[in-house]
Amino acid sequence: MLRTSVLRLLGRPGTSGVSLLEYSSPRHYSSGPLGAPDDGRGARAFFTTPIFYVNAAPHIGHLYSALLADALCRHRRLQVPSAAATRFSTGTDEHGLKIQQAAAAAGLAPTELCDRVSAQFQQLFREAGISSTDFIRTTEARHRIAVQHFWGLLKARGLLYKGLYEGWYCSSEECFLPEARVTRQPGSSGDSCPVSLESGHPVSWTKEENYIFRLSQFREPLQRWLRGDPQAITPEPFHRAVLEWLEEELPDLSVSRKSSHLHWGIPVPGDDSQTIYVWLDALVNYLTVIGYPNAEFKSWWPTTSHIIGKDILKFHAIYWPALLLGAGMSPPHRIYVHSHWTVCGQKMSKSLGNVVDPRTCLDRYTVDGFRYFLLRQGVPNWDCDYYDEKVVKLLDSELADALGGLLNRCTAKRINPSGTYPVFCTTCFPSEPGLVGPSVRAQAEDYALVNAVATLPAQVADHYDNFQIYKALEAVSSCVRQTNGFVQRHAPWKLNWESPVDAPWLGTVLHVALECLRVFGTLLQPVTPNLADKLLSRLGVSATERGLGELYFLPRFYGHPCPFEGRRLGPETGLLFPRLDQSRAWLVKAHRT
Repeated sequence: MLRTSVLRLLGRPGTSGVSLLEYSSPRHYSSGPLGAPDDGRGARAFFTTPIFYVNAAPHIGHLYSALLADALCRHRRLQVPSAAATRFSTGTDEHGLKIQQAAAAAGLAPTELCDRVSAQFQQLFREAGISSTDFIRTTEARHRIAVQHFWGLLKARGLLYKGLYEGWYCSSEECFLPEARVTRQPGSSGDSCPVSLESGHPVSWTKEENYIFRLSQFREPLQRWLRGDPQAITPEPFHRAVLEWLEEELPDLSVSRKSSHLHWGIPVPGDDSQTIYVWLDALVNYLTVIGYPNAEFKSWWPTTSHIIGKDILKFHAIYWPALLLGAGMSPPHRIYVHSHWTVCGQKMSKSLGNVVDPRTCLDRYTVDGFRYFLLRQGVPNWDCDYYDEKVVKLLDSELADALGGLLNRCTAKRINPSGTYPVFCTTCFPSEPGLVGPSVRAQAEDYALVNAVATLPAQVADHYDNFQIYKALEAVSSCVRQTNGFVQRHAPWKLNWESPVDAPWLGTVLHVALECLRVFGTLLQPVTPNLADKLLSRLGVSATERGLGELYFLPRFYGHPCPFEGRRLGPETGLLFPRLDQSRAWLVKAHRT
């Protein structure tokens, strides 16, 4: 029979006398124009990944979290180009019992293990093009100052008390588990052992005198926050799950461990016999990187968007907002939640030997290729599966053949001998569909293409706002296919520049296709920055013409001058994305002729 978790108090819990922050729901804003989003954050935006535990080397799940945040941040920079308007932090979580044990098992001091593994994360993120503005390590002095100040504030507000905490503790997850989340399974010796119901990690009954946070007082404020802002946690199933958790009892939370048991951490101010709970320590990193406890942090905190995995949802959606409310601050602007990656249908596990090394993937599929795969195939709502053949098929189809083939066709000397952005002929492609005349060549499908690409930037922005980057890429890919259909339908290689009948339409077909490519290159910058740069450079698009505020598609169609018309294309850059499966590379060569 499993024992029930018991909380016995050395002090009287009662009410703390603290007036809990009455949380007011934020205003909801309609989408602003591209380049000037009006999403309730003003000009500033702050994106964060979780800080990653250094007990093991990084895997593709860690990289996926970082890429999601990176893409959101890069897209925001396209909307608000000022470097001072956007911040993006990532880092490593280096305290806790798990680190202490892993270092001992490796025969290393904790600092040595932390330095080694943190460097691996930093190297991976550099190689993957993660454009963070800060990499925080919880062993830094600035973080210790922030954590101890935050602790002092909670204590001063009467939200911490000392009590005897007794319950099931999972060192792998660094948390206490309620009885309902503990089960038994046979151990290596055949005996029945208690384990976490969700992860299968072993748990042990722990009884300690700790500091305890009055979490129970924040159940209703948290409910008001979430019910007042349906987008506070995205996607919606995770928002709903947190509200369901809050329908249950919310017990007070142990926020320290005995230093004799856990010495690798930040001491409780004024009580060296206790070490601050690793999750409280880790969560404060989001404040550390924006200057807390100095006043400068206040200009960034309300703008914060956390990108996290679903396994740490409770810590970020219940514990962290409650701690913030207790300290007199607002919850984060958004909590974006994603699911996990499996490998050939199985959970990644060292014991199964199927952990995928992200650096190997970056080498094998290129940096932009692997970024594109993870963000195109990763769906936050559910777990996604990785296998090599899937990567090759997607990248060859969408980047090498569809996008790369389109660029090669439209810039090939045989079709575009002048190497310029040709003139758009309004009599061949009038702005009013259905007009007839000897020079009109545009068909109904061509107007559908123009409409699809014209609305694509707003559609992509909406998908980013809803944490659906995969849908944004799906929309771009769909328009790439439509544009290829447009070129195939009108076969510019069959038209003659010397013919007064063919030449205006030939130039128009290429002009439209190049304009579509310019839009695709601009919108792909957050996901495939190097490939997008290569594409836009080939089109002759300067660095100052690549923001969303400058993205005016096909202005000649709408009766406005086009700054690109007649401009020389950029220098030849070779294949945009070489095929990974060389058995069909002849298709790409055919597109270049």
